[in-house]
Amino acid sequence: MAIFLNDDSKVIVQGITGSEGTKHTARMLKSGTNIVGGVNARKAGQTVEIEGKELKVFATVAEAMKETGADVSVLFVPPKFAKDAVVEAIDAEIPLAVVITEGIPVHDSAYFWAHANATGNKTRIVGPNCPGVISPGKSNAGIIPADITGPGKIGLVSKSGTLTYQMMYELRDIGFSTAVGIGGDPIIGTTHIDALQAFQDDPETEAIVMIGEIGGDAEERAADYIKANITKPVVGYVAGFTAPEGKTMGHAGAIVSGSSGTAAAKKEALEAAGVKVGKTPSETANLMREIVKG
Repeated sequence: MAIFLNDDSKVIVQGITGSEGTKHTARMLKSGTNIVGGVNARKAGQTVEIEGKELKVFATVAEAMKETGADVSVLFVPPKFAKDAVVEAIDAEIPLAVVITEGIPVHDSAYFWAHANATGNKTRIVGPNCPGVISPGKSNAGIIPADITGPGKIGLVSKSGTLTYQMMYELRDIGFSTAVGIGGDPIIGTTHIDALQAFQDDPETEAIVMIGEIGGDAEERAADYIKANITKPVVGYVAGFTAPEGKTMGHAGAIVSGSSGTAAAKKEALEAAGVKVGKTPSETANLMREIVKG
């Protein structure tokens, strides 16, 4: 089993003809992802050959879905065009849109997230500014390296891309059902809570790793949710214990003001909910290893 993405997923790439789109389409194909086409209105009707596969370029997401049966879109669209691209995916009612693009203005993210809500939330948005979603051995939608872990029984949800990769590698001896990089922007689609509940409902995910970071209160809200709703064991890590107060660190959403949003406050909230929190990613991996093997 897996959440959000499986071996039946049919993936299109919005921005497939750009340098990032082409490069990562090749990587996704190499990892076994069933990519069925791409979208670029200016190059509609053309085909591109990537990794020996002929992929048709469509004018719109709706057209691509109609012709290929696509149910996932991965977006490698420059920030200035990203809002319109996500809105197009939402209007086509594609079930999953994975928005990789970094640097999308916050008001644009707010716009397309509000649009998704107003139209019935028929499209799950992951991101923006995220590494994507991978169900190892099944499908890979985004930029997560596919060769650092294998399929297994751990679910992973993370704000940080690089810490997603590190945790997958640290626990490669056990493996993952799905890893979800939700992104660290101030406004994102899928949250820690959404992924936690999906892992809770997945019969083959036995335990969950949750990676957070300074800024905002998403981890505190997730802690409350875990306490009330999640029965599977959860281990956590919060990046940013040494971050100076009042300074944005890394992600656009990682800003601390006063005691609000600090790593210490998040760790305290998670531990109060019964989550074991590691001081380092390696320690967090060891906590998970003890749970799975114990």
